[in-house]
Amino acid sequence: MANPIIMPKFGQMTEESSIVEWKKKEGDKVAKGEVLFTVETDKSVMEAESFCDGTLLKILVQPGVNVPVASTVGFVGQPGEAIPVVEAPKPVVATPKKDAPVVGAASTPRPVEPVPVVTAPAPHRGAATLVPTLFRISPRAATLAKNSVIDPKPVRGTGPCGRIVEKDVREYLAGKGYDKLRVSPAAKNLAAKENVDLLAVIPGDSGRIGVADVERALAERPKPMSKMRQVIGQRLTQSVVTQPHFFVTVSVDMTDLIAMRVRLKEQGAPYTVTDFISQSVVLTLKEFSEVNSSTDGKTVRWNSRVHLGVAVSLEQGLVVPVIRNADELTLAEINTASKALAEKARAGKLAPNEMSGSTFTISNMGMLNVENFTAIINTGEAAILAISSTLPQPAVRNGQVVVRQIMKITLSSDHRIVDGAMAAKFINAIKAKLEDIELWKRLTS
Repeated sequence: MANPIIMPKFGQMTEESSIVEWKKKEGDKVAKGEVLFTVETDKSVMEAESFCDGTLLKILVQPGVNVPVASTVGFVGQPGEAIPVVEAPKPVVATPKKDAPVVGAASTPRPVEPVPVVTAPAPHRGAATLVPTLFRISPRAATLAKNSVIDPKPVRGTGPCGRIVEKDVREYLAGKGYDKLRVSPAAKNLAAKENVDLLAVIPGDSGRIGVADVERALAERPKPMSKMRQVIGQRLTQSVVTQPHFFVTVSVDMTDLIAMRVRLKEQGAPYTVTDFISQSVVLTLKEFSEVNSSTDGKTVRWNSRVHLGVAVSLEQGLVVPVIRNADELTLAEINTASKALAEKARAGKLAPNEMSGSTFTISNMGMLNVENFTAIINTGEAAILAISSTLPQPAVRNGQVVVRQIMKITLSSDHRIVDGAMAAKFINAIKAKLEDIELWKRLTS
């Protein structure tokens, strides 16, 4: 009998996933360990491998369909081998919480096909049951709306039980000035094909609706967010709502450290500015254990190890690879670990355990010409450090105004754990280390 292909569980908290792409099609030979499909989790795109040799006999779940983990998504076996009769797993559809208001972006109206009139039974007298409003439209009215390429839902029906009749659609078109619309045949055909309401399309400068105008309306349609982007939004919202943020900013004179890094690079050393910042943070977290803690609002738990998260920006969102036990690593080892994790992140190959369990996070936008910004704390951590660009700035040294390379860093802290004085001491300790060239000479020798 054919072997089932199971939707893998990537991560302890993952309950459902969707297939991004099947790497094989039905009838293709499959080797054990070969990638069958890629899966979008809430943090990255992972590869799912075959556990046996054979042929891909059946695909049950198509790309883009969200199904529970451990569901059967296909079968691998020998050609002609019997395939068990298994129903495709039911898609997981996000539903709003009971009694919660449903908030959504307005979308471009879509014409509808004729809808049969459905009569709902009247509720018992005194019952609290609410009968949903039904959309009722006659076949002639629906045909007119379809031929006019408009959405009939806004039309006010005057027929029995609010049913929309042909006269209502004609009056609606007249009231909207439909007869004055100038629409190219190609634009009308495209609008009909893509279910775009012509009355919602804004004409170009010529006053005539062309293909480009319809294409612009299509481009402006709301598109579903990726699972990663949805999870990012949920978690950041949770952080802002549950963790009282406050911010402390200092300016760091990076002139000497940057000059030293240039010399090191000429000697073949691979260090980046982020490496120096990471090492400074790790050393400072050893001195301020409270900042390397977490709280549930009632208790505070100190983390004896430093697991440093370093945010990496991807096209589909932000991921935070974690450098484990960073407090035990040298500067060179931090450099090696950071590069390896960043490469895996950009290739979409980070494992779930490489993106979880951080105790402190660095968000570096230094390469994006940013003067200053604040970051949102990762839920479960006490603080996050935002790194801005290093820019030439006037500074006073020995009573003289000179140009120095200044970098602003901002600490976002959870006020339940970290108070203002502690945050100020912590961020100034990082500043002092970054400006201490003798320290870096010792650490790079």
